[in-house]
Amino acid sequence: MKATIYHNPACGTSRKTLAILQETAGVDLTVIEYLKAPPSRSTLKKLYERAGITPRDGLRIMGSPAEALGLTAEGISNDAILDAMVKEPILINRPLVETEKGARLCRPQEVVNQIL
Repeated sequence: MKATIYHNPACGTSRKTLAILQETAGVDLTVIEYLKAPPSRSTLKKLYERAGITPRDGLRIMGSPAEALGLTAEGISNDAILDAMVKEPILINRPLVETEKGARLCRPQEVVNQIL
């Protein structure tokens, strides 16, 4: 099974999710450090659709400039949030994992087991 993790090595949940993936037999793993190699807008949109969440659901609030940028206000569109995430990848909540079985925002890390 192929799996891709959008990973931030500074995040404990992301490191724990990565460990689960590395310890799962038969997983061909691609690790993308999204702060160094941010996903495109279309990739983010597809990941959120596959995960069954909105860009607002995938918005990182704590430790990001989301509030300062006004992204937490009511009425902000999902398109505006996606555009901001492309410009400021720190706004992307992590880890995002995608396999043939779907995509998930793995918070908590055990959520990854749903798509393995």
